[in-house]
Amino acid sequence: MKTFCIVFCCFFSLHSALAQQTNKKITLDFEEAGRLAVAVSAEIKMFRAQRALREGAWALSIRAFLPQFSFVVSEDERLSLINADSFTKTYSINLEQMLFDGGRTRTARTVERVELIILSDELKRNESAVIEAALSFYRQILLSRMIIVIRESALLSLKEQKRILEEELVLGMVIPLNLIQADITVKEAELELQSMRFQNEELEKQFMELLGLDYMPELSEYVDINRSPVIPDAEAVHRSALSRNPDLQRIVHSIMQKETEVKFASRSWIPTVKAMGTYSVSGQHYPLNRQSWTAGITLNFVSPWFSSSTGGSAGWEVPYDKTARLQGSFTPLPDPASGLSAKQAGLSLALEREKYQNVLEKLARQAALEVSNLQLNNLRRKLAVESLKLGAEKYRLSEVLLSLGRITRIELMEARLEYEKKEILAIEAAIVLLETERSLERLIDLPPGRLGSFFSHNRQTQKNNNGGVKYAEL
Repeated sequence: MKTFCIVFCCFFSLHSALAQQTNKKITLDFEEAGRLAVAVSAEIKMFRAQRALREGAWALSIRAFLPQFSFVVSEDERLSLINADSFTKTYSINLEQMLFDGGRTRTARTVERVELIILSDELKRNESAVIEAALSFYRQILLSRMIIVIRESALLSLKEQKRILEEELVLGMVIPLNLIQADITVKEAELELQSMRFQNEELEKQFMELLGLDYMPELSEYVDINRSPVIPDAEAVHRSALSRNPDLQRIVHSIMQKETEVKFASRSWIPTVKAMGTYSVSGQHYPLNRQSWTAGITLNFVSPWFSSSTGGSAGWEVPYDKTARLQGSFTPLPDPASGLSAKQAGLSLALEREKYQNVLEKLARQAALEVSNLQLNNLRRKLAVESLKLGAEKYRLSEVLLSLGRITRIELMEARLEYEKKEILAIEAAIVLLETERSLERLIDLPPGRLGSFFSHNRQTQKNNNGGVKYAEL
């Protein structure tokens, strides 16, 4: 009995621990939410699988440098009306080895490798799109939750004022019309609050679907209307973008690909040299008693205007016969249109280089614009906070004026709604500032929320190395 009790207690404790672990919700910040969205995205998984297959195919293409073996089995039957019938069986081993191809194979592998790098860039861009979608939902949920809190507080205040009006109506201090106006104001506030709750619920459902969760995770980020961001100098942002911007990196990799294709096209005229060898045994009956071998070399030249092939071989049919063979061929105008491939590759390379210069110029302008937007939106946030403080003072003044009989309670309720609008404007200004920071982070390929730490670290490093770095001041 004692043993049974111990086993039961252990089982109950383990079950409780598993239940608590199952019911425990995860907590996500901006960066973790982005990583989770990428991890559960079916499109990203498929893209990664395709890239893995391409990488495997590229690794196996090393086979092109190795000799090619083939095994041939044949059986020839000849029925003759005059001579004796013959039944010949032959087993052959063939070997081919490219001795020189003008670097075509190596260049082709380089092109494929650059294509894999470009594929990785495309994967990174798709991951970035998924991350941005998750961050957008995250910020919208933060905003809607804050607005709900603000409107709930305002609604409590309005209901309290309505309750006081009801008491004043009983005492004959106000007319019924005032109570009707107050009731309409409260009803409108309730409708706005309910609408915002529905909107927040829909945002949370979409967010959970994006993250692949069946429950709403805890959000560790919050909106601080008094937070000022680190505002770097536009020149510092431009320097970072030159080495980190994803669009610029994609153009660089595309230029590498086009340069390799130009090199490949320019080597198309170089002849190729291939060695071949064959060993065979044959006979009419087993064991096969005739052996022979052949070795040769072939020189091929292919161009858009003509192609030629020249080859020679020598062999020995054991034990007495020896063979030799020379062969040549010439084909005029095999593919004249391919003569333009080198020019086309050169034009593609020139276009990519022009795109690169355009992106460089655009980065300089974009860096200055992003820093300017960050400064402007930070200033808007400050103005919204100052306006909120003035709104709070105005509301307190309205309470004093009500106590002195200078305004009605309906006017006090209107002042409370005006203060609610200023609270929402301050929250929205802080959210816009977060979006602006994220835009600047995307420009220099930073994870969410790393803008301040990145430039603070760079500033300290440059202070140690160069005696300081300038940062824009509001």
